Amino acid sequence: MKRKINFGAIVTYYIIAIVCRYFTNKTELLSSFESPYLKSILTGVGPAIGATAVFLIFNIKPVLSLKGNYKNMLIPITLYWVFPIALISMVSYVTLGKIPYLAVSSVLIYGLLEEIGWRGFLYQEFKALKPLYNILLLSVLWFLWHLNFDFTPIQISFFVILVLGSWGIGKVADSTGSLIAVSAFHSLNNFFPNMNTKSGPILGILLAVWAVSLLIRKRMRIKAANC
Repeated sequence: MKRKINFGAIVTYYIIAIVCRYFTNKTELLSSFESPYLKSILTGVGPAIGATAVFLIFNIKPVLSLKGNYKNMLIPITLYWVFPIALISMVSYVTLGKIPYLAVSSVLIYGLLEEIGWRGFLYQEFKALKPLYNILLLSVLWFLWHLNFDFTPIQISFFVILVLGSWGIGKVADSTGSLIAVSAFHSLNNFFPNMNTKSGPILGILLAVWAVSLLIRKRMRIKAANC
């Protein structure tokens, strides 16, 4: 039986996500918070609130979880959160004498809040569509959610990044089922908004380690299935 799209859930989710984004980014709602890290995290809370609401209202069972299909919760946490926090903090300490663990942690938490909505809910709902349509439609909604409507070359480049991210993060979601994993891949762009000689190698190391781990995991699962 062909899966049907729950349009009511999608509209409800997106309205909540957009409204939250507007109030956290376009008003003074967060001005009373002193911590810049907390402010940053809260700007991404809309998708998480929207997804949680539709899960409850429409009785939708989440497909992704924090642990995903890993046997132990410690594995995705160590690989996708502890590792980038330690690596980026170490490089920053050696080069700048600072340990930005709070900044890195806030980026990961922000990514998690977004991914609860985008990959945890919307990507799953759009699976009733062809993969290309899923990616493009999700990317458009994701782009508009950022409330940047000047359509400059920078914004066009950002949209292209979102399309590539929707494809790549979707693959990670399907492979791991883990919100921890998808939040880490989501955070790569926020970790390194401006590429330079320092951030480039860090990005390369993270991508290499994560790609190899996913490849090994895929081969192990195929081997186990054939036994």
